[in-house]
Amino acid sequence: MAPLNPLKNCKRLVIKIGSALLVDSEKHALRRDWLASLAKDIAMLRDRGTDVLIVSSGSIALGREILNLPKDAQQVSQSQAAAAVGQNALAQAYQEVMLPHNITTAQVLLTSEDGEDRRRYLNTQATLTTLLDMKVVPIINENDTVATDEIRFGDNDRLAAQVAVMAAADVLVLLSDVDGIYTANPKNDPNAEHIGLINEVTADLEAMASGAGSAGAKGGMITKLMAAKTAMRGGVKMSIGIGDIPHPISNLLNGAKTSWFVPQNDPDNARKNWITSMKPRGVITIDDGAVSALQRGSSLLAAGCAQIKGEFNRGDAVDVVDVSGQILARGLVAYDAFEALKILGVKSNNFNHHLGYSGRGAFIHRDNLVML
Repeated sequence: MAPLNPLKNCKRLVIKIGSALLVDSEKHALRRDWLASLAKDIAMLRDRGTDVLIVSSGSIALGREILNLPKDAQQVSQSQAAAAVGQNALAQAYQEVMLPHNITTAQVLLTSEDGEDRRRYLNTQATLTTLLDMKVVPIINENDTVATDEIRFGDNDRLAAQVAVMAAADVLVLLSDVDGIYTANPKNDPNAEHIGLINEVTADLEAMASGAGSAGAKGGMITKLMAAKTAMRGGVKMSIGIGDIPHPISNLLNGAKTSWFVPQNDPDNARKNWITSMKPRGVITIDDGAVSALQRGSSLLAAGCAQIKGEFNRGDAVDVVDVSGQILARGLVAYDAFEALKILGVKSNNFNHHLGYSGRGAFIHRDNLVML
């Protein structure tokens, strides 16, 4: 286990929940008592000042039960119909167990395109950030109703890792049927050794995991290691822990056995490295007031922008310079070049007059800005 439990000082947490934890395979029903215990854990985390996002499977499993479809139904259209019905039931169940704790939930459905297309990535990121700022718990799932093979994540382990990086979470917990990574399948090999702390996902570790038994309905340990790679590249710590018990997060917080994947970089540094490595598509010249604001850690507002150069789209990287041409920062711009020209020097409350819509407050949000 990691020397210091990363959950102790966690500011933003993503929890991934698989279908097997939510739906009782024998009773063919939602495990409401378990879900209620998770809701208490989430309320406790929020009282500690932790933002929580949930990546939840279960819509297809619930939908199949509601529609009386066989579990082995292979038709894509049947699975998508089950997802459409089940997602409604899943969202309602989460809202019902959160309500006694005065927690509002929101349903967010994603496909892999939302993480790969920069414009959609920024839109999704902005939505998640706004929900968290409003103290809402996002319940996130793959959009099985419309997703095709070309735009599927394929499993919610990897979706959870993408969400954790997108939301700048510092911890991701994959609730599973095992308490971490072993050198062999512990169900078959009594000499299998538990690995508590992992600083790098190596080829040897992947080879061990491929024969170490499955965990989860769609994935297994290999998909969890793939998720770990994504999370660690983004500076996110990740845990694989037992979920099939009441209060699974409290259990981890109190030091239950788990495997911690601990990257060298934190999310802020990883994000800064990502932004600074991007090729700038344009240059924004800002006035002295905006320079002072950036040095205080503020976002860049259009009112402080004096000139632009280059052809760029929303989400592209641009360099920010002062009136002498000195490069001060690099960031991901919230407007394309055509729109940017319309609002240079304009205060945000006047955007509607110049753009025809209210727009976004920040020209470059501070979360997407790196001082150089």
